[in-house]
Amino acid sequence: MLSVEVPRVNRQLTVSRAFNDKSLKSHIQSDPDIQWTNIDNNKNTLILVSDGLWKVMSNQEAVDIAKKFKYPQKGLKQLIEKGVKRGSKDDILCCC
Repeated sequence: MLSVEVPRVNRQLTVSRAFNDKSLKSHIQSDPDIQWTNIDNNKNTLILVSDGLWKVMSNQEAVDIAKKFKYPQKGLKQLIEKGVKRGSKDDILCCC
């Protein structure tokens, strides 16, 4: 299981509006995970989820789970359930 300690600001969730606050810079990581790829008939999985899932699951594991299902909604439901079972303490939002 992946587990990453995330610094909180005033015991709150680190939020995007705090990115420009110089006094909070040492507590907030604002580097996105970006990958560029051409979308064609061989690429059929796109996963958009909040950080609650990424704290307990790797990118590849999420793709492997999502690809098992014909219908995206079923794959997303499985991702959420696994995230919760693994003890994610943050929100998990998935969309397709």
